[in-house]
Amino acid sequence: MEIGKNLDSFRAALAGYPAQLVAISKTKPLDALQAAYDAGQRDFGENKVQEMTDKAETLPKDIRWHMVGHLQTNKVKYLAPYVHLIHSVDSLKLIKEINKQAAKHDRVIHILLQMHIAEEDTKFGLDQQELNSLIQEFLAGDFPHVRIVGLMGMATNTDNETQVRKEFAGLKTLFEQTKSQYAESLPDFTEISMGMSGDYQIAIEEGSTLVRVGSAIFGARNYG
Repeated sequence: MEIGKNLDSFRAALAGYPAQLVAISKTKPLDALQAAYDAGQRDFGENKVQEMTDKAETLPKDIRWHMVGHLQTNKVKYLAPYVHLIHSVDSLKLIKEINKQAAKHDRVIHILLQMHIAEEDTKFGLDQQELNSLIQEFLAGDFPHVRIVGLMGMATNTDNETQVRKEFAGLKTLFEQTKSQYAESLPDFTEISMGMSGDYQIAIEEGSTLVRVGSAIFGARNYG
């Protein structure tokens, strides 16, 4: 099946890099996800809570679900029982809600702080000053059910590879600075989520540890 072949190609491309593949399965039907699962894929990403929850209830329970879309506080309760990693956290309000809902399930939920690295106004995310302020607020609070494990960013949607590389390199630099600055307070700060179907190669060269690929695995259109 094409999905299996596509996954094999990405595994080969990522070999030698410390990057893990997250298959972005939004809008894809269950049989497409099952085909990817049967081919050995365990990390899947969705951008809508309801769709992810519906799939999580049906598909194998050892799947690690990644929330990659913008997350509203009133939706956190639905994914709190099972989500593996939330890539898109950009406010203390959201952290508070994640902690509250995770506590109800006696879980510790891992999160990434989303940075605004693109030269576009349409994407969510923090700047460097906001990042430091948010981390300081987090450390000053009491959030035993939340663990900050890294940063996420999306590059500008452009064919200019030099610009994309610059944005990814900037995120890697910020990651290293933050990791060094908060080494004792954030010991699990190890992940950089950057790179998608069109720019994953640049991302892994610049140090990505989580690559989010959808269309290049599942195809541009829905199956079924």
